[in-house]
Amino acid sequence: MLLVIDIGNTQTVIGVYRGDELISHWRLSSDMQRTADETWIILKMWCQDRGIDAARFEGAVISSVVPSLKKVFTDMSTVYLQCEPLLIGPELDTGLTIRYEPARAVGADRICNAVAGYQHYGGPAIIVDFGTATTFDVISAAGEYRGGIIALGLMGASADLHRVSAVLPRVALEFPESVIGTSTELSLQSGILWGTVAMIDGLAAMIRNELGGGPVRVIATGGIAPLFEGRSREIEVIDPFLTLKGMYYMWQRNRTR
Repeated sequence: MLLVIDIGNTQTVIGVYRGDELISHWRLSSDMQRTADETWIILKMWCQDRGIDAARFEGAVISSVVPSLKKVFTDMSTVYLQCEPLLIGPELDTGLTIRYEPARAVGADRICNAVAGYQHYGGPAIIVDFGTATTFDVISAAGEYRGGIIALGLMGASADLHRVSAVLPRVALEFPESVIGTSTELSLQSGILWGTVAMIDGLAAMIRNELGGGPVRVIATGGIAPLFEGRSREIEVIDPFLTLKGMYYMWQRNRTR
């Protein structure tokens, strides 16, 4: 079995692969104060609850955009799983040509998304990841990582509107039935959610033009990606666990290196 750990700024997603099948997964907050020992206790309890023997992990893969938490999970893996985890970065064999300056600046999660997107769906492709930020990653038909876009995330947009104006409430991330809001809450939801749809569709069209105007597959991932199913004319595939798939593919490519 393989343990995959995707550490984001807000949440950490942990999954277990048996062979090429993701058999279990869960989310926890990306708590900066949690120690390696505490993290192991949480992992062990979760595994026991799911009937998973943590002693059977063959290895671990860590994708992190939070350096301090990367060390916590690395220490946990080294001490309790007795294995050195594979740390995702552009220096690994990705199977892609990274055309980004500098290559080391590409986030680990974006590398995983690009690898899984190209491996699973081919190219050209646009990966839209709904996380703390909303990111777009572009892969050419030839397997080149061309870069992408980083935009404000949905939860950040809701929080920032509330922060800059005390009279504006924080709202649930739910689509209103109409684009025209008939209350302050519905107006905010429309601006945040339908505004994100307009951003996705508009930017995807612009990226397609820059790639030459041919067909481009648009794949959405992240925990709230299913919220956009049927809302966007550009999103073709919803794959909430694309990042974890990318970590599995990276393990397969780099485990003997």
